[in-house]
Amino acid sequence: MLVLIIIFALIHSGGAALRPQAENLIGPRAWRLIFASASIPSAFVLIWFFLAHRYDGLLLWNLQGVPQIKTLIWIISAMSFLFLYPATYNLLEIPAVKKPQLKLYSSGIIRVSRHPQAIGQILWCIAHSIWIGTSFMLITSVGLIAHHLFAIWHGDQRLQKKFGTKFLEIKKNTSIIPFLAVLDGRQKLVFKEFLKPSQVGILIAISLFWWSHRFIPIATQLFFSSQLTELLR
Repeated sequence: MLVLIIIFALIHSGGAALRPQAENLIGPRAWRLIFASASIPSAFVLIWFFLAHRYDGLLLWNLQGVPQIKTLIWIISAMSFLFLYPATYNLLEIPAVKKPQLKLYSSGIIRVSRHPQAIGQILWCIAHSIWIGTSFMLITSVGLIAHHLFAIWHGDQRLQKKFGTKFLEIKKNTSIIPFLAVLDGRQKLVFKEFLKPSQVGILIAISLFWWSHRFIPIATQLFFSSQLTELLR
C-alpha cells in the first residue's frame, strides 16, 4: 500500500512540479491529458487496493460497537467531503475541455482553509482509521496524510513562484488549519459565497455516499473474490 501511495504521490506531485515546463513545451491541454491519464488510473488503483485489503493486517482497535461511534464517523466523513469537493474547481479543466490554468482563489472554502483538499483527506483518514482500526488502515492513513502535508508545502511553493506577492497576500490572510484565520481576525466568512448550486450537489453527493456505503461490504466481497485479488496478495 505504501508503494502504491508513493507511486501516486510521485505522479501527482511530480506532475504538478513539471507543469510549467510541460505546458510551455506541449501546451496546457496536452499536458493535462497526459497528467490525467496517469494520475486518475493511479488513484483508482489505490482505491481498488484499499477496498480489497482495508481489513487486512493486525486489528489494533475495534470501536464499531461503541454507542454513537457510527454517528461520529459519519459527521467527520461528511466534513471531509465538504472540504474535498468544493476544492475541486473548474471540473471541465480536468479533461481539458476548458483550457487548464493555474489560478489563485481567495473566497469560499479558501477562507476556511487555504488547502481544503488536504484537510478533507486528513479528516477522511481520521474517520476511517477510527472505524476500521487495522494496521493496514493505519499505514494507509499515515501515507496519505504524509503526502498531503507535503502537498501543502509544495502547493504554496508553486503558487508563490507563479504569483509572487499576490499569493503572499492571500497566504497572510488565510490559514491551513480550518477557521484559524477567521478566529484570529485575519479572515471573515461570506456565507453567500457558499450558496451556490454546486454546494447543493455536494450535499446530494454526501447523501448518496451515506446511502451507498451499506452496499460496499457486499460489493467488495463479490468483486474482490476474483483471482486478480489473489495475485496481489
